[in-house]
Amino acid sequence: MIERFAGCPSPQTAFVIEHVHGAATAIPFREAGYNFLVTAQWSDPAASDENVAWTREVYGAMQPFLRPGAYVNYLADDDGGTDRIRAAYGPNYDRLVEVKRTWDPDNLFRLNQDISP
Repeated sequence: MIERFAGCPSPQTAFVIEHVHGAATAIPFREAGYNFLVTAQWSDPAASDENVAWTREVYGAMQPFLRPGAYVNYLADDDGGTDRIRAAYGPNYDRLVEVKRTWDPDNLFRLNQDISP
């Protein structure tokens, strides 16, 4: 992380490490552990390609150190679509699809990282 952050193109970007406390969390992964987040931010639109490329490279480099899964509230619109959403909900995903089909078949609640009915 230190080595990768040294090449960060924006002073507005940060790495966040959050301690999650296991069973008290709302996510399906109930073990205590840590959540790793890259908050990539920049002001100059001309710097977008460089910052996006750096962020993706850092995330790829961190993969060997991360467990499978994702925290749904941190997924971006371009964060891999259904596969990442499925990873965030883990073993609960298939059941949540059934709930969505029953209670929201027209997909009214779709402005988040959506589970499609």
